[in-house]
Amino acid sequence: MVQFSTIFNTLSKNISNRPAGAKKNEVVLTSSGVVNAKNSENFAAAYSKRGKKGINNQDRFIVLEKFGCQEDMVFCGVFDGHGPWGHLVAKTVRQLMPSLLLRNWQEAVALNGHKLTGPDIKHIQFEIWKQCYYKTCAAVDQELEQHPGIDSFYSGTTALALIRQGDLMVVANVGDSRAVLATTSDDGILVATQLTTDLKPNLPHESKRIAQSKGRVYSCPDEPGVHRVWMPNGIKGPGLALSRAFGDYYIKDFGLISEPEITQRNISSRDQFVILATDGVWDVISNQEAVEIVSSMPERAESAKRLVERAVCAWKHKGRATVMDDISAICLFFHSSTTLDQTLDDMNRNEKRV
Repeated sequence: MVQFSTIFNTLSKNISNRPAGAKKNEVVLTSSGVVNAKNSENFAAAYSKRGKKGINNQDRFIVLEKFGCQEDMVFCGVFDGHGPWGHLVAKTVRQLMPSLLLRNWQEAVALNGHKLTGPDIKHIQFEIWKQCYYKTCAAVDQELEQHPGIDSFYSGTTALALIRQGDLMVVANVGDSRAVLATTSDDGILVATQLTTDLKPNLPHESKRIAQSKGRVYSCPDEPGVHRVWMPNGIKGPGLALSRAFGDYYIKDFGLISEPEITQRNISSRDQFVILATDGVWDVISNQEAVEIVSSMPERAESAKRLVERAVCAWKHKGRATVMDDISAICLFFHSSTTLDQTLDDMNRNEKRV
């Protein structure tokens, strides 16, 4: 891992010599494919498929290896648009978020570099990223509202963003896309751990906030189990099956927010990969099943495509009355294949000694 003091010294030069958000040396993926930058243990596979709900695929994603020109940093994001302009809203947020986040992080590091020493360095790194995510998401929502070419009053997008900096992983979630981690257990089995919460309106803390803002949460008889945010009685408008999103300004005064929920994890040798996917996957595939699908692929490059294909099959099995959603997934592997094999061999040897 690159030491943070080295990163700070490098950034000081970057800030003075290049504009924030410069793309030099970054490896970018925004369509189905893989990213495996030279000298990086990160390997990312991504895949997307349009559903049957509209003429456009409203999902977008991005992988940025060597994010901010830093050798040990990668940014991943999935964005699930909705509404008449949802595909453009998702695309715009995908464009805005990485550059704004990087700029805010650079500024924060320049101001707080003197604190980044000692045993609390991990905590301070996380706090910096957390505040940068909050600031970035607020700025993205403001810029989107003022965008001259997009009408996002009745359209919006979710956003699930991940930063890996060395062995620190920070995940920010706005909406109901989901991040799931695959970790090797003591007996050598890959176990799924959900890193994010699907931010739906009926969650107690979300419903409370919405009610305090005079919004309403309920499920219509023709959509049992689907809770939506509605405007107060007497005010007409569509219901939204999310409690957080970018855009959707018609209901922002009634409890909908764009503030992310943020979690962190220090990646260990047992943590093998993380899946970031839109709800088109999670509506039909369980966390553990997704981990097993990805891990079963002999070639990592095919992992995201296989997961999406399995989700497509699951949607078809739900019957003709069910309209398949857009489906997108990123699989980010943390270690080289040889590192994983060595970890499993070591664990097997330890079991035999016991």
